[in-house]
Amino acid sequence: MNTIEMKKNRWMKVLALSFIIFHLSFSDVVAQERCHYEAADSIFIEQLLKERVYSSYWVPGEDVLIIARKFLGRPYVAHTLELFPDDERLVLNTRELDCTTFVDVVVALTLCSRRGETTFRDFVHQLHMQRYWNGVCDGYPSRIHYFSDWMRDNSRLGFVTEIQQTTKPFTAIQTVRINYMTKHPQSYVSLKRHPEYIPIIAAQEKDLTGHQYRYIPTSQLVDSPELRKTVKDGDIIAITSLTPGLDIAHLGIAVWHDDGLHMIDASSKHMKVVEESITMYQYLKNRKNADGIRIVRLR
Repeated sequence: MNTIEMKKNRWMKVLALSFIIFHLSFSDVVAQERCHYEAADSIFIEQLLKERVYSSYWVPGEDVLIIARKFLGRPYVAHTLELFPDDERLVLNTRELDCTTFVDVVVALTLCSRRGETTFRDFVHQLHMQRYWNGVCDGYPSRIHYFSDWMRDNSRLGFVTEIQQTTKPFTAIQTVRINYMTKHPQSYVSLKRHPEYIPIIAAQEKDLTGHQYRYIPTSQLVDSPELRKTVKDGDIIAITSLTPGLDIAHLGIAVWHDDGLHMIDASSKHMKVVEESITMYQYLKNRKNADGIRIVRLR
C-alpha cells in the first residue's frame, strides 16, 4: 500500500469515528430535547449529583437514603407524567412526585452518583433507560407502565435485583394477573384519546400475566432477625396489590428504625414525601387492597 492510500484509509477511519461520535452525541441531545423539565429540576439534579460524587465516601443503601431524604416535604402530585397524551415525552419533575416517580428519580440519581456521573444529561439518559422499553421514548406504549415489568426490565439491564428467597420471611407467592389498564381505558388519558394503543398494552399485560414472585406477607413484617437480615436500608419496597388486574399498590424506600422496618415514600395520605412514623407492619395490617411487599435492591 502506497503513502497516498495509507493517508486515505487513515482519514476514512477518522471520518467514520467522527460520525459515530456525532451520532451518539446528537442522539443524546435529541433525547434531552424530548425531556420536559424546568430549570429548577436540572439545577437541583446537577447540584445533588456533584455533592454526592465529591463526598468522601458512600455506602450501598445509605447513599439511597441520603438521596431519598433530599425530597422530604416535597408535595405529592399524581399524574405528572401525563402532560403529553398525544406526544409522549420524558417528563422530569423533581418538585412534585407520586410514589412511582419518587422511586424512579431516587434510583436514577443513586446509580448516576455511583458511577461518578455529574451532568443533567447523564441523569436524563439513566431515566430514559429505566422508564422506557429499551431506553427509547417512542409513544405512550413505549413507557413501562406496570412495576413488575419495571423490575423485570431494570433487572435485565443490570440496574436492580429483585430479592427472591424460598425461606422466611418470603412465605407467600404472588401470581401476577394484569389487565387493569385495558379494563379501565377511560382512566388513562392517552388510552382514551388513542384507543389504537390498547391492543399494544394488552399484549404487554398478557406477557406479564402468569409470572410468579415470592413476597413477604404482612404477617412476616413484624420485627425479627430474619426480616432485618433480608431487607436492607435503601431497598425498594413494592407493596403487593389485591386490586384485580394490578400487581403493585404502592412504592417506597426501606429504612430501619429501632422499632422495625419503615419506608420513605411519596404519600397520598400526607400529600408529601415523608419518612413514615409507623412500621410497615402497622402500615399494612389494616389495608384491604394490599397484603405484603416485594423487595428490589440497587446493584
